[in-house]
Amino acid sequence: MSWIQKLYETYERCYEAPQFSNHPLLPISHTIQQAHIEVTLDRKGNFRRAKIVQKVETILPATEKSAARTSGEAPHPLCDKVQYCGSDYPKHGGKKKSYYPGYAKQLTSWCESSFSHPKARAVIEYVRKGTVVADLVREKILHVGDDKVLLTAWKFDLPTPEIFKYLPAKEGKRDQGDALIRWRVEIPEDPVPETWEDKNLREAWIAFDAYQSQHQDADTASKNTTSRVKRGKVHKPQQGLCMVTGKTMLLATNHPKRLRHGGDGAKLISSNDTDGYTFRGRFLGAVEACSVGFEVTQKAHSALRWLIARQAFRSGDQVVVAWTVSGKSLPDLLANSAKMFSQESEEEDAGPAYQGDAGQAFAVRLKKYIAGYRARLGSTDAIVVMALDSATPGRMAITYYRELTGSEFLERIQLWHESCAWHQNFGKNLKFVGVPSPRDIAEAAFGRQVEGKSGEKLRKATVERLLPCIIDERPIPRDLVESAVRRTCNRAAFKKDKKMREWEWEKNLGIACALFRGHHKERSYKMALELDRTSRDYLFGRLLAVADRIEGLALHLADEKRDTNAAKLMQRFAGHPYSTWRTIELSLAPYKTRLRAKSPGFLVNMEKLIDGIVCAFNNQDFMSETRLSGEFLLGYHCQRQALWPKSESTKAEETTENQTNQGE
Repeated sequence: MSWIQKLYETYERCYEAPQFSNHPLLPISHTIQQAHIEVTLDRKGNFRRAKIVQKVETILPATEKSAARTSGEAPHPLCDKVQYCGSDYPKHGGKKKSYYPGYAKQLTSWCESSFSHPKARAVIEYVRKGTVVADLVREKILHVGDDKVLLTAWKFDLPTPEIFKYLPAKEGKRDQGDALIRWRVEIPEDPVPETWEDKNLREAWIAFDAYQSQHQDADTASKNTTSRVKRGKVHKPQQGLCMVTGKTMLLATNHPKRLRHGGDGAKLISSNDTDGYTFRGRFLGAVEACSVGFEVTQKAHSALRWLIARQAFRSGDQVVVAWTVSGKSLPDLLANSAKMFSQESEEEDAGPAYQGDAGQAFAVRLKKYIAGYRARLGSTDAIVVMALDSATPGRMAITYYRELTGSEFLERIQLWHESCAWHQNFGKNLKFVGVPSPRDIAEAAFGRQVEGKSGEKLRKATVERLLPCIIDERPIPRDLVESAVRRTCNRAAFKKDKKMREWEWEKNLGIACALFRGHHKERSYKMALELDRTSRDYLFGRLLAVADRIEGLALHLADEKRDTNAAKLMQRFAGHPYSTWRTIELSLAPYKTRLRAKSPGFLVNMEKLIDGIVCAFNNQDFMSETRLSGEFLLGYHCQRQALWPKSESTKAEETTENQTNQGE
């Protein structure tokens, strides 16, 4: 019950908090809708006046069904469209089916109960008169033609009425029956005539909705299980001990759905099915299986719905949400570093950003960012990370759940971004130093397999596997690392696939390096060229980068636009480094001849660099054909960035390098 307790606490602390005024946490059994018309009545239900309101968002009483309606009949209890409130809507040529009977029945049921309210009774008295549309037409709020039929468009020379400005258009027509009415009831000595702001009215509806929900559930159960009723095994609404609050209150047997979106039929808690040995002989009824108060479950699910709409990560039916019980803001758990720093300018150019240890600047920036959150978050603030996914269309599962303190959460976010940071190239307009998002990692590891609905399971599985890496400091799964490395090595595949551009290989390269670095934290890889790192795989990567640079410049001088041999043979080089290097080295001969005539100084420096790298090898390591690990990509990437032109005189070369290696 820990998750529902935390959600309940979140609701209690965040409800009506001023910082959420633009995105309020709704009262339970309520929804928010755009109102178009405001009608004022007296306490006896007599019409007084009406006016147009400009699409004002209004909090309205609602049933679970009406709060999520998109089509079909589902009346709100009090404020609703003309189609629902006006029994004379069909008389005036309403284009849609009238839902007045259902609306009136529901409102009457509320007004005849012990939870009634004077303002609700005034509304039912008024709508029963059957003059809603007629009164609004008389007040020039709604408009009819000469045939007394409601207009769907304004085709006169006169100024367009306000109602036609605010109603949504469907196929060029505006149905005035779609106008939503909110009610004001003027009662002497009552300072709040607005029904949508009357707290007593809200509480009356919430109490009735709780009562109604429990009785409807019991009635449904009794219809399906007559024999069990006779044996007294169907439990009707009852008071009991709530396992969340520890208080005695009305218990819930029916829990909310529609958590992720309006059409979501999956529930987190379902214990109202009394058929088919549901309880396996362990319990007699639903309240024994799950003893949670009606108010508690409503508030908890309302808070979860609010959090999902406000700040959740989504991937199909999968939802991941992190929040503080106090409502304080948090860093985006599953964002890449560029998005996490979205409030700051990303002005990293393709060249200078890679000179020296760019990781130092990133580390400083990250520490300042985290320090900002530490100043707002208390070290003991409760933070919850929860992932949800549908097990079946009607059942939802919590696939991941952790509770942390503020300091723990920030430390782990910082560690994730520090340990896996690398130079990232996501295209011409987005280059940054940092960590890719889990979605980016899935694309790098599996390519087009994660696209569309067919790849949804793979995307979701990747996110679920990476969550413990971020929050619990677990190692990045080895298969994800190796898969990203293998795809990056197969550089030619990016060129052959028309749907994939060359810069996508650059993106893959940065992600693969980030994953390998994060998987091997103990090796302390830097994001700049490490001249003192003499491991075999790192050195082979450096050699490949130098060969790529030599041939790339030679091709530019001859105005040839094609891939270098180093790029073409990268996959083979990863599997058979020594023999492939000999092939690449021999293929450089004609390009060296070309450079001796046009850029001799550059060639001398490159040949010295190759000699220095080869001398750093152990003889046996250099001649070994053992497959290279992903470390060679780190050496390749760092060496390549170190060779980027730095002076103004070499800007043309830099442009060529970008065109050759990035496809830009």
